[in-house]
Amino acid sequence: MARQPHSPATREFGVRVRELRHRAGLSQEQLAEVAGVHWTFVSQAERGLRNLSLHNLLKFAEGLGVDPRELVHGLRPPKG
Repeated sequence: MARQPHSPATREFGVRVRELRHRAGLSQEQLAEVAGVHWTFVSQAERGLRNLSLHNLLKFAEGLGVDPRELVHGLRPPKG
């Protein structure tokens, strides 16, 4: 059974990471290398299966060469 994203916010974050990674011409493995994380972590984040810590959010932004705001602008926490 396939796992579902944690929330709409983690799903959208993952979409943004994937789009920016593609725009930068990076594979998941290459992004993982420059961000200092494992490639499976990148894969899980892109599918919304990870709720990233601040430190990992900053690593992703640095690895993608973007301001962290670009990854989180407009995202809202889950209701409840």
